[in-house]
Amino acid sequence: MQLTAKAKYSYGIGALGKDLVYGIVGTYLMIYFTDTIGLAPAFVGTLFLIARIWDTVNDPMMGMVVDNTRTKWGKFRPWILIGTIINAIVLFFLFKKPDLDGLPLYAYFSVMYILWGMTYTIMDIPYWSMIPSLTQDKAEREKVAVIPRIFASIGGLTIGTFGLTFVAKLGQGNDVKGYESLAFIIAVIFIVSSLITCINVKEPSTKTADKTTKKAERVTLKQTFKIIGQNDQLKVFIGVVLCMNLMLQLLGGMALYYFKYATGNEGMFKIYNGFAGFAEIGGLLLFPILAQKIGRQKLFKVGCFVPVIGLIGLLVSGIWAPDNALLVILSALLVRGGGGFVLASTTVMLADVVDYGEYKLGTRNESIIFSCQTLLVKSASAFSGWAIGVGLQMMGYVANQEQSAGTIMGMRGLMTIAPIIFIVLCFAIYKKYYKLNGDFHEEVLNELEARNNLKELEARHHSGVELKGAAVQA
Repeated sequence: MQLTAKAKYSYGIGALGKDLVYGIVGTYLMIYFTDTIGLAPAFVGTLFLIARIWDTVNDPMMGMVVDNTRTKWGKFRPWILIGTIINAIVLFFLFKKPDLDGLPLYAYFSVMYILWGMTYTIMDIPYWSMIPSLTQDKAEREKVAVIPRIFASIGGLTIGTFGLTFVAKLGQGNDVKGYESLAFIIAVIFIVSSLITCINVKEPSTKTADKTTKKAERVTLKQTFKIIGQNDQLKVFIGVVLCMNLMLQLLGGMALYYFKYATGNEGMFKIYNGFAGFAEIGGLLLFPILAQKIGRQKLFKVGCFVPVIGLIGLLVSGIWAPDNALLVILSALLVRGGGGFVLASTTVMLADVVDYGEYKLGTRNESIIFSCQTLLVKSASAFSGWAIGVGLQMMGYVANQEQSAGTIMGMRGLMTIAPIIFIVLCFAIYKKYYKLNGDFHEEVLNELEARNNLKELEARHHSGVELKGAAVQA
């Protein structure tokens, strides 16, 4: 199916609000809890981990619910809209400090954070699950998959670069008020952007399916985990995306701590995030062009290799030239430019994994498979948050104070060495186990096309027999 430009960009703009939300949570929630609210870092890290443990059940359940949804508006858009509205409300209260202290304050933010993760799942899974249903053309899919990633990167760039400025302006010296006001504005943008997606991106009605089809397509929770377990390429994808997101989440979660305390130059945080965001967008824009010229496999290798150079540069500049903006900019361009290639690659990979699941198992379960992506992103966020929170506590971190040499060394390790390990592991898993490239990928697509053609012929034959029978009876 050939999508109109309006449909492509309306779909993509939904990721803008979504990633403004994810950006404020992923970039600032940890330091908001520790430095603004005053919660213990180890508690915050443990909270992030516990919330994601619950998501191991919650996310696949949501995928099952979406796949079993039957409405005249389709199965994706209703949940995108419902999830957006609920999550926008929860986001506001997540950054609104109540008049509480001690244990009640800890309990309040614990409940809000767990609710935020659950409600984000409601809209995130159906949003990404739409990609395979938008088009099955390989080249078209590579283009379509990049558009929401670009809008997502714009959201991340905006909040990462200007977030602290917005907080300062809105709060007028009161960071608690600043974060609350920023969360409210983002919540409104989130709802508007999702409305644009839901209104302009049409999907077929799923309400008109006959009873037999409904029964055949409905999936139980047990079958959900079975579908995930039997798709070997999905397991490979899980390893690849988990490692990639661990790299990105550690970088995102540690960046402000790193520049504020390890380099002693908090202003460099905005420079790093700004150029990193532009580099990621550039990588996403170049992906479809380069993928056609050199192939996805080589581009994935480049996307994993280049960030390693950038991270080494960031470590070196932080130790010997913390005030050298040029070195920080070059490092940011390499880290996130390469990261853009990997992000785009994994988005296309997941759509291919859906095809492979249908090829191997005979069922097409977009939302169940795409729920794995949501779970992986949140799991990586949880682990990185736990590692940062517990790590800072063990290093002797004290909020808003000058840090010891040991604490600074630990911060450097979390910001550079750990991400290098994860991106190298990401490439190793991809190279050894991922096989949906080249001839085999074409074989999968050709087989699915042949099956669909056969189904159409059978449907026409069945319809012809029914018409003939009706004519005889008449």
